[in-house]
Amino acid sequence: MKRYISKTVWLTACALVMFAFGSAAQDTLAVAADSAAAAADTIAAAAPEAVACEATLEPAEEASAISGLDTVWVILAAMLVFWMQPGFALVEAGFTRSKNTTNILMKNFFDFMMGTLLFWFVGFGIMFGEGGFLGVPNFFGLDFYADSNIPKECFLVFQTVFCATAATIVSGAMAERTKFYMYVVYSILISALVYPISGHWTWGGGWLNDLSFMGISEGFHDFAGSTIVHSVGGWIALVGAWVLGPRIGKYGKDGKSKAIPGHNLTIASLGVFILWLGWFGFNPGSQLAAEGPENATAISHVLLTTNIAAALGGLAALFVSWMKYGKPSLSLTLNGILAGLVGITAGCDLVTPAGAAIIGLICGAVMVFAVEFIDKVLKIDDPVGASSVHGVCGFLGTILTGLFSESTGLFYGHGIDALAAQLTGAVTIGIWAMAMGFIIFKGLNSIHGLRVSPRIEEEGLDIYEHGETAYN
Repeated sequence: MKRYISKTVWLTACALVMFAFGSAAQDTLAVAADSAAAAADTIAAAAPEAVACEATLEPAEEASAISGLDTVWVILAAMLVFWMQPGFALVEAGFTRSKNTTNILMKNFFDFMMGTLLFWFVGFGIMFGEGGFLGVPNFFGLDFYADSNIPKECFLVFQTVFCATAATIVSGAMAERTKFYMYVVYSILISALVYPISGHWTWGGGWLNDLSFMGISEGFHDFAGSTIVHSVGGWIALVGAWVLGPRIGKYGKDGKSKAIPGHNLTIASLGVFILWLGWFGFNPGSQLAAEGPENATAISHVLLTTNIAAALGGLAALFVSWMKYGKPSLSLTLNGILAGLVGITAGCDLVTPAGAAIIGLICGAVMVFAVEFIDKVLKIDDPVGASSVHGVCGFLGTILTGLFSESTGLFYGHGIDALAAQLTGAVTIGIWAMAMGFIIFKGLNSIHGLRVSPRIEEEGLDIYEHGETAYN
């Protein structure tokens, strides 16, 4: 009986517990239903706000067109192009005499420091601002230039290092006999006016991009500056060396050229290695983008053609000098590498690897004969061969692009228009550079004289111009 009562009590208790849990579950479900309804009402009420918020974010999404990868790539390329400055300094110092090394190093530092200031102050606006012959200057202002896939600040830095390169080229041809304060003046004029104006005609969207008014269907093409940077510097250098006159002892009484050896081919060789590396930013960086398969392929192709042209330019100079002079010349081989690099810079994006090899071979070989012609026939003393490497080979590489461009070149069956466009641009900018160089150097020479006194030249510019020497 007790067992029966206990069982009854146990079943009753279980029933009461189940009833209690059931009631609680029902209440919970009711509360959940109410909460869900409230949430639905909240979502419905918030929907218009969400639409408004989405509309508000649309401009921000448009502004996000700036690519982080592209920006980092162009910044890295700018660093590599900046690294070319010590390359130029070492090549120039190694190819000249030790008594002028401090002067040469100072000029290379000055070019970049002053070029940075002046291109930011006025050159960038002249080159990329609105205008026909030249852009409207925007003094220290960047607002006129819109961001693209990279910020305008990044683009300014990349263009600044190119401007400094054009100015530095002139230094080598006029080395060992130029007054430093006169160098300061013409470096300023090149950075602020000469380079930005011709750059505006091309990279700034100027008239050389559309030559249809001349009956030429193709526009002038200079991907990274064979003409815009290197020929401009090279032709100005040639005129400057001519106005300045040769170094004491360069030509004998019979008019024959005498070699004045540089003091250190080791540092000159290191300088060429540095320039070769820097060119991997100079040319591939001019794509101004790295994101996506198309850009990745483009910069890889440019890197390949640049390297091939450099190697073949050096080999051409090596073997031509060997056959011509009986010995393989290191100094000419170094300049041959640079000649190949300068020559390929215009069309590195358009030519095939085989085309790059041919351009490198042609530029390296022609450079050897150009050095001799300028030295022995024109009687112009260029201590480092800057006018041959940058002027002649920059011009030549630009023309060869019209022949070897896979998409527009004459040798690929695309007609003569690309070659005509290349000739037009290279000749026009060459005339501009030489004319401005003549005006600048003749003017400065007549005002206060470009050249140091014979005593300073013979004893060295380091002590007299700077009060210190590079070697003690």
